[in-house]
Amino acid sequence: MKSKLIYGLLTGLAAVVMACLVYWYVIVRSRPPELILKVPDGFEVERVAGPPLVDRPIVADFDELGRLYVADSSGSNDKVEIQLQQKPHRIVRLEDTDGDGRFDKSVVFADKMMFPEGTMWFDGSLYVAAPPSIWKLTDTNGDGIADQREEWFQGKTLTTCANDLHGPYLGLDGWIYWCKGAFGKQTYERPGKPPWVTRAAHIFRRRPGDSLVEPVMTGGMDNPVDVTFTPEGERILTATFFQHPELGRRDGLIHAIYGGVYGKEHDVIEGHKRTGDLLPVLTHYGPAAPCGLTRYASRVFGADYQDNLFACLFNLHKVTRHVLEPSGATFKIHDSDFLVSSDPDFHPTDVLEDADGSLLVVNTGGWYKLCCPTSQLSKPDVLGAIYRIRRKGAPRIDDPRGLKLGWASILPADLAKRLDDPRPAVCNRAIHQLAKRGNAAVSALAEMLKTSNSVGARRNVVWALTQIEGNEARAEVRLALSDRDESVRQAALHSVSAWRDAGGLPQLLQLLKTGSPALQRVAAEALGRIGDQRAVPELLATASAPHDSILDHSLTYGLIEIADPVGAAAGLQAASSNTRSAALIALDQMEEAK
Repeated sequence: MKSKLIYGLLTGLAAVVMACLVYWYVIVRSRPPELILKVPDGFEVERVAGPPLVDRPIVADFDELGRLYVADSSGSNDKVEIQLQQKPHRIVRLEDTDGDGRFDKSVVFADKMMFPEGTMWFDGSLYVAAPPSIWKLTDTNGDGIADQREEWFQGKTLTTCANDLHGPYLGLDGWIYWCKGAFGKQTYERPGKPPWVTRAAHIFRRRPGDSLVEPVMTGGMDNPVDVTFTPEGERILTATFFQHPELGRRDGLIHAIYGGVYGKEHDVIEGHKRTGDLLPVLTHYGPAAPCGLTRYASRVFGADYQDNLFACLFNLHKVTRHVLEPSGATFKIHDSDFLVSSDPDFHPTDVLEDADGSLLVVNTGGWYKLCCPTSQLSKPDVLGAIYRIRRKGAPRIDDPRGLKLGWASILPADLAKRLDDPRPAVCNRAIHQLAKRGNAAVSALAEMLKTSNSVGARRNVVWALTQIEGNEARAEVRLALSDRDESVRQAALHSVSAWRDAGGLPQLLQLLKTGSPALQRVAAEALGRIGDQRAVPELLATASAPHDSILDHSLTYGLIEIADPVGAAAGLQAASSNTRSAALIALDQMEEAK
């Protein structure tokens, strides 16, 4: 009897211990580290989504109604060939139905997805990079499930680490950008030219309705990840392995200049046009694995935070803040921590601004190990979550997305006035709607450009015009090249460059002579893309003065793209060694000289 009693007690104790272990393993170990997140004084952070709505979130994007589309990992670290066959991942759509800032509804928008490495909502569809392709997912009947899948881009490479594709990202110019990582060989057709073949890392772009792919920059880095854009249209990129690990350096941020070659010396960049040394990194990290990146557009955090960058550092368990300061033709950058966790399983992978001015941080949890040298163990049971950072005491924004405004039947003139709305989501939607109106909106945009005292509104006019095809829109953008504000002129230069608008040649040449270094750089880029040989003497003349390496690059790359060997050779006789150097490099690199 006594032994039975002891046996019963031990059995009961074992059951209690087992229950405690199960509780710790299922609940405690998988609980997101919401109590150990540190943010600066004056800010607060709360968990706004997690299991069972979403388990291992990776990346996310909002639609115009405020629904959040989240790539959700299955936790698989199988070989990429197996994942491509099984497609175990999914996209979920989260909603906050009661407006309290926390998501309370989830629907599987798309299942059976290959490893999703980017989400972008654009014009009624969700674009998702899932190597080797970018998919366009559309819900045609409004039930919350994507019933139409279009293979929007075929990269045709899938390497061991599945880092062949990241993105896509919508540029202010209306182009869709994405990143090629790994070193798989890809081939691109070029009208009237031999196919272009590359193994290097790149930022690529193409217009939504066009199949022609353009490289923006090239690199020997392993894994370019996220691209964000300054208000003037400059591109900032997160990437890993800019250099072999040394002295605490490996990863970083770059200012991604058109035609630039970055990263470490590697055979993959051989054969790509070079203007000299590899272009420099904007800020160095160690083995941080930087990934998600966003520009904070609102003033809700305070004026000092507007247009700051926020970057996710997967390996360092934090989100950093970066303040850009114009410096010559590029930027200086001031770095600081913004959100930090001491939990080794806190891995931020994406950061994005909500319409109310709060910041969302996506923590994917502990599942990822594939090709990650710092993740020694896969922990698919350690689930992730999404967090919201708010400024304490910040005033509540009424209707932050402008959902109470009429959008369908509004006249272009009234729609153009919304380009000066203090709510960034309203401005972005107005730009998109004006672009869809096409030429019917050009006169209203032209009037706004002439009469508005708001720099931000006039910049937004330029971006709306940039997304409209036709001579009328190009002519109005050329007027913005003479705007009284430099940032508007810079946006207009990017617009002229994107369209290769030869009608802007006289103003481009003038800005090349008299503009600031940043304006000279974009003017040189535009002149190279237009390809008019009349620009060659002016590019050579501008190259005579000492400049930073970024402006030197753009001047030389402009000469390379124009590809006028006779005109460039005149620079070899110049008194300035800088001009002779630019001419010599251009002659060596332009196709006609080989």
